[in-house]
Amino acid sequence: MDKIRVTIWNEFRHEKEDPQVAAIYPEGLHKAIADGIAADDLEIRLATLDEPENGLPDSVLNTTDVLVWWGHCAHREVSEVVARKAHRRILEGMGLIALHSSHFSRIFGMALGCSGTLHWREAGEKERLWNIAPTHPITQGIGEYFELEHEEMYGERFDIPDDGRTIFLSWFEGGDVFRSGVAFERGYGRIFYFQPGHEAYPNYYDRNVLRVIGNAVRWAKPVFFRELDAPCRPALEPIRSRGKNGDGGRESVLG
Repeated sequence: MDKIRVTIWNEFRHEKEDPQVAAIYPEGLHKAIADGIAADDLEIRLATLDEPENGLPDSVLNTTDVLVWWGHCAHREVSEVVARKAHRRILEGMGLIALHSSHFSRIFGMALGCSGTLHWREAGEKERLWNIAPTHPITQGIGEYFELEHEEMYGERFDIPDDGRTIFLSWFEGGDVFRSGVAFERGYGRIFYFQPGHEAYPNYYDRNVLRVIGNAVRWAKPVFFRELDAPCRPALEPIRSRGKNGDGGRESVLG
């Protein structure tokens, strides 16, 4: 069986600049996620913002089945060219797992056509994530709910498209609620947004969080890739009655 080619992308800034974060994730959040979801059916590589082409040259993007994305403080430092290439790749079939503050990333906004705005509060409060879609592939192995002792609060209203399927709904100790796990399809690609993962808390070591991410990677793997184009299709059957423009339209290719 072919392995799912996973690229885990991380800004990798907080871990270098904040001793508290470095103590929790000494090798970076991306490495913790990679170690936590590692399995025989996954081929995982890591990429970071400060690498050439933001870590996502064509040679990486074109050999990625599922892109896992963690961003927070440097969304605007991601090249628009790189983001557009990743967006096109999603439409052609690549999966995207957008984690935590990636709701404000260029790629998330491009792919879903939304602002991603929400309410937030950093108070280290308890979060309870309710599994409201127990038959969905991403929620398998997760009970009715699970809890995180400390997490940054994200609260409604969350500006995302209405066609997403909410599979986790969170309650925070301060009283807010949030659609913390939402699945989308765009073009031939699948997208999953998952809220937990503030850098100041060790939640990328939590077995439930890691199980959700691993499940999401497998759910988002491409069924197939198809290059974006709009070819002129020849008729399958004889056309006996032609209109004035019956010779067909010009072939066009999406740029």
